[in-house]
Amino acid sequence: MNTNTHVLFSVISLFLVFNFLQVCSSDPAPLVLSCGNKDGGTDSDGRKWESDSKYVVSSDKSVESVALIQDPSLTSDIPYMKGRIFTAETAYKFPINGTSRYFLRFYFYPSSYTNFNTTNSYFSVVAGGVTLLNNFSASMAAQANTQAYIVKEFSLAPSKNDSLTVSFKPSDKNGSFAFINGIEVIPSPDLFDSAVMVGFEDQPLDTSSANVETMWRLNVGGQYIPPTNDSFGLVRSWYDDSPYIYSGAMGTTSQADSNVTIQYKNFSAAIAPIDVYATSRQMTTDPTVNKKFNLTWIFPVDVNFTYLVRLHFCEYQLSKINQRVFNIYINNQTAFQDADVIAWSGGMGIPFYKDFSIYVADGQSSNDMLWLALSPTNDMKPEYFDAILNGLEIFKLSDANSNLAGPNPTMSDMMKKQLEEAAEKPFAADPNKKTYTTALIGGAAGGAAAFAFVAAAVVGYKKKSKLVGSQSRNSSWLPIYNNSHTSGTKSTISGKSHGSTNISSDAASNCRYFSLGEIQHATKNFDESNVIGVGGFGKVYKGIIDGDTKVAIKRSNPSSEQGVNEFLTEIEMLSKLRHRHLVSLIGFCEDNNEMILVYDYMGKGTMREHLYKNNKITLSWKQRRQQLTEKSDVYSFGVVLFEALCARPALNPSLPKEQVSLADWALHCQRKGTLEDIIDPQLKGKISPECLKKFAETAEKCLADHGTDRPSMGDVLWNLEFALQMHENPEGSVRKPTTGSVDYDQVEEIDHNSFLAMHRSTLSLGSEHDEKESEDSTEDIFSQIVNPKGR
Repeated sequence: MNTNTHVLFSVISLFLVFNFLQVCSSDPAPLVLSCGNKDGGTDSDGRKWESDSKYVVSSDKSVESVALIQDPSLTSDIPYMKGRIFTAETAYKFPINGTSRYFLRFYFYPSSYTNFNTTNSYFSVVAGGVTLLNNFSASMAAQANTQAYIVKEFSLAPSKNDSLTVSFKPSDKNGSFAFINGIEVIPSPDLFDSAVMVGFEDQPLDTSSANVETMWRLNVGGQYIPPTNDSFGLVRSWYDDSPYIYSGAMGTTSQADSNVTIQYKNFSAAIAPIDVYATSRQMTTDPTVNKKFNLTWIFPVDVNFTYLVRLHFCEYQLSKINQRVFNIYINNQTAFQDADVIAWSGGMGIPFYKDFSIYVADGQSSNDMLWLALSPTNDMKPEYFDAILNGLEIFKLSDANSNLAGPNPTMSDMMKKQLEEAAEKPFAADPNKKTYTTALIGGAAGGAAAFAFVAAAVVGYKKKSKLVGSQSRNSSWLPIYNNSHTSGTKSTISGKSHGSTNISSDAASNCRYFSLGEIQHATKNFDESNVIGVGGFGKVYKGIIDGDTKVAIKRSNPSSEQGVNEFLTEIEMLSKLRHRHLVSLIGFCEDNNEMILVYDYMGKGTMREHLYKNNKITLSWKQRRQQLTEKSDVYSFGVVLFEALCARPALNPSLPKEQVSLADWALHCQRKGTLEDIIDPQLKGKISPECLKKFAETAEKCLADHGTDRPSMGDVLWNLEFALQMHENPEGSVRKPTTGSVDYDQVEEIDHNSFLAMHRSTLSLGSEHDEKESEDSTEDIFSQIVNPKGR
């Protein structure tokens, strides 16, 4: 290149950059609005939300309101706890760049508002002449998805106008109204071009001017990617794909090695973040196994719409053409034959995506579902018999009438049954049989905190309105993890589906189902060098799953005395046991009549090894289940206390990772001073600050990592009774003795023995004589605490 050409090229480049910057600077800023909130605010991700008030065209037809109840699943007050309610048709007018595509997101929290019941709310939403929602009920949508809130995301094509009008119109039903809690108007680059029409490969569908609704956005084989980690500032959420995989054929997941660089060469990084392309789901390493199944995902859809299915690919393990070749099927039709990611992308570590479109007619798809399947093909004689997928997005395209609105979702019969069973479980036990926990709450704490009893009852109620294990991460347009896609999966144990009575839905949702191919891959085909234990039941192997996770794999010997019933019992029992100090069951495999259990790997070995092998670590006689002390149950009771306070189960796998374990999440909030944010909304403002502080401190001490740091159960009960007194005497004081002074700590020390005596019968630690003594002394136990008004 000569000097003149170089100068000319530089001038042209600078001109293009200048024009790009000029266009960008003229674009109105993204709008992130907290509706019905005069002051705006900052959410838990640190994003700032401004008030929507200046964008409302007719404010006299709307009212600002505050939700009366805050669901524990809400990770932030903003934008959910305040909303704008429309009693008549009202519009927003947003400044936009008419040449840009825009993401439009709506946040709905169908809670109770003053003078408004959202179960009576039905309305339509029209944006720029496109009907987005019609006769929409956020309450029905939330109930059907067993979620507390709903997020709807749309991508609107350039409108050629400098403003976007979004109108909310209540339905004609008497007493109906519309409402909204949050709105985002985010400019985006052109994300759509053309898509291959399934069944009509020679007729591509132009999607550049399409208005679409986001149905699903999945990081296949990877973890949840929050909006703050999305590319290009588009604040999209990417979810785990495993809930949508059909049957137990999960395949395997992998992640790009650190020495592999993901480089965009075919399109902008706006299409998807690097994290999507750095993970994938593949089939097993056994070609024989791969011939017997497809990787299949299924999704419920609204019929009589065209759907755009976007598949994201990136080969970070292979580098040559014809190493991995597979077919792509959508709704049992061939979408693409002999797909080769390297041939598409041009090399290793280069992202690529492929768009397909398909029309789903009424009655055409099985149960109104959209099916995606990948199947290895041997036609091209590839080096590996395998398939791969990194990401998946499904969009609904507007019809000829510029309509995107579908019917309100309804709860399936299966989900109704599960909710009814969940609601009945807390009260299904024999009322004449008092459990240890019930005795402690009902008797020992004496009502120990009356609010704890109320919260415990609310736990049962919450289970009725929110299915344990349901999807409730930050965006509710992702449908529920209801395991309905496994309903047709045949079990080699029983010949029935995994949702049958042989394996409960709870166990199925708490356990991962492994194919035999995955187990063989994890153990290097049961290599004897990986054996870490042998017994009458069979062998235990050390294995690796998901790239780098160590597990212990117990494979039962066919001649073992451990039969099918014991295998099922172990799954049922251990699937409910989760604690960081105990070995947890991860999943199971029952392919080809195998009975295999997958556990957490114990890095420090088993007690057996420390007892019988020449390890450097030895166990003294004192150390050898002096493991079970009176403080062993204190930890569990601490969890129960937080369950009562927060009205949520001890474990909820559907929540964000840091919130799955109630004990860990509650301790985190307690130490940050934000515990009040996660307690049962029905208790907020009804507990005296002193009482709540004492109750929380007591629960926190119960959850100490080391048993020696935990209080005895007697100490726990005394502190709960003390908390109750604080609750019942919010304006009480400490009576000063005639000499010296007494504070609360001294009160605890003075009255500790008396209180223990009072509860010896409850703890089964004493005799009737002890109980009689305690009853005689109960009135004087808290003689130091008095109510000034009672003097």
